[in-house]
Amino acid sequence: MTNVSLIALALCCAWASGINLYAVLLVLGICGEFNYISLPADIEFLAHPLVIFAAGFMYCAEFCADKIPGVDSGWDFLHTFIRIPAAALLVGAFMNDAAPALEISVLLFGILLAISTHVTKASARLLINTSPEPFSNWSASFGEDVLVFTALWLALVHPVVFLVLLVAFVILIIWLLPKIIRMIVVISNKVRNWLGGQRTAS
Repeated sequence: MTNVSLIALALCCAWASGINLYAVLLVLGICGEFNYISLPADIEFLAHPLVIFAAGFMYCAEFCADKIPGVDSGWDFLHTFIRIPAAALLVGAFMNDAAPALEISVLLFGILLAISTHVTKASARLLINTSPEPFSNWSASFGEDVLVFTALWLALVHPVVFLVLLVAFVILIIWLLPKIIRMIVVISNKVRNWLGGQRTAS
């Protein structure tokens, strides 16, 4: 792999891990098993059939959990402590043979990407869950899966295209994330005021 391909795949793994870590592990494992890519020594175990099965099982579990309002937010909260460290490990493995300055730079940017996608997903799901109907939740979940698999395909086949789109995504997140957080704060305050009113009335 060229440096551009390595950087694209490393950053894609970080970006996608913040949305669906198990989809990333499943794709990497299958690609490694069928020799589509050469996995770094530190993560060669991902191509083991048992690991592929485990990643597939956990992907199915997340696929189901993501469709249930409330459960998806609990799942996202628990995975705050899984997705981001795993993203850092994947980036570190791919960039292990790069120059130290490049390795650290890509690692730090990858961690920021994983945090931003995880926070954006979790925040958006909290907003979506305020809607009583389940269809918006299902649409968001299917859309996230399509986005993750498309991004991984682009990083593997068209790394330069992926990097260009990644820059556009970063610009979008810088603009969008503060707005999402403000909306969550407003909704939280309304819920708190409503609960306070209910307690006063009783």
